[in-house]
Amino acid sequence: MPTIDIKARQVNCKLVYYGTGMGGKTTNLRFIHKKTNPKQKGKLLSLETESERTLFFDFFPMAAGKLGDFDLRFSFYTVPGQSFYNLTRRTILKDVDGIVFVADSQVDREEANIDSYLNLQENLVDHKVELAKFPHVIQYNKRDMDEVLTLEEMRQEINKYGVPDFEAVATEGTGVFETLRAIVKLTTARVKKQLER
Repeated sequence: MPTIDIKARQVNCKLVYYGTGMGGKTTNLRFIHKKTNPKQKGKLLSLETESERTLFFDFFPMAAGKLGDFDLRFSFYTVPGQSFYNLTRRTILKDVDGIVFVADSQVDREEANIDSYLNLQENLVDHKVELAKFPHVIQYNKRDMDEVLTLEEMRQEINKYGVPDFEAVATEGTGVFETLRAIVKLTTARVKKQLER
C-alpha cells in the first residue's frame, strides 16, 4: 500500500528488486541512479559486506511526475540475495507496491533462481500478498554470458503468471529502463485504482 501524504500532496511507492545473490539487482539500481536526472533522485545508499554483496538494501527516492493532484515518488530497494538473510528480505517486502524479480540467466544459477522465486512467494504470503495478483515483472539478466538458459526455459520456470519480462545485461544498461518502465506502469495503475476507491 503506498504512503499518501495529503498535506505534502505526495504518493510514495515502494519498489523492491528481488532475486539471487550476485544476480544483478544492485547493478540495475546503480545504473538507474547514474542515468537519472539529479533533480529527480536522492542519494543511493548501499550497505555492503566484505564480499561486496548488498547486505540490506540499496535505496533512493525518485520523483516520477504526477498522479492526479499528487506528486508521485518511488523508493527503490534491493533485498540481500543470500538465503540466510531471509528475515531481512521479508522485512524489506513490508508495504511493497511493485516487484522486479531479477533472474541470473547462467545455466549454473537455474536452481538458485527457482529457489529465490519460491522464497519471494512465501515471503509475500506472510504479508498477505498473492504474487499472481500483484504488480511484478521479471528480468532475465546476464544474457551476455557464455552458458545461459534459453528464454523459453527461464519463462517456464520463473514466469508462472505471464507477467511482462525482459532480457537484460544490467552492467551495460541493456533492458534496465525497459524493466523499470514496466514496473512503474503496473504499480502506478494499481495505486491509481486504490486512490479512486
